Amino acid sequence: MATFKGNPLTLVGNEVKVGSQAPDFVLNKDLMTEVTLADYAGKIKLISVVPSLDTGVCDAQTRRFNEEAGKLGDNVVILTVSLDLPFAQSRWCGAAGVDKVVTLSDYKHHSFGKAYGVYIKELGLLMRSIFIIDASNKVQYVEYVGEMTNHPDYEKAVEAVKKLI
Repeated sequence: MATFKGNPLTLVGNEVKVGSQAPDFVLNKDLMTEVTLADYAGKIKLISVVPSLDTGVCDAQTRRFNEEAGKLGDNVVILTVSLDLPFAQSRWCGAAGVDKVVTLSDYKHHSFGKAYGVYIKELGLLMRSIFIIDASNKVQYVEYVGEMTNHPDYEKAVEAVKKLI
């Protein structure tokens, strides 16, 4: 069950399970450039989902994975997905000095949120979560953070990636 400060939330879409093929998505890198799962073919993908980069926990989560990105090697890509507009994501990254994660926006199609079961009906945001997908696009790790204001388990996520390297 998903909550925000103890209040129940409705997540739209299907829950993604470990062992399943990763659902495809269409996300925006900028206002005109769209990417899909295929754009990251052959890479281990850590997908860090945040409601908005301009909040404390999301800021900390993205900074933490930016630090980890430099230690995981070239075969790993860390994608941070939110509904923030691409230029807001870019501005935030510049101000925060975040340069190793790839920020992607689900603002246009909401395809990621619905495909991964993290689109919050009541708020029009994405629920905090972590997905690790191997180089053949099989889901290897999933964490749906139950309370939106809580941090994910960073150590478990990084260890799951390291097992795939």
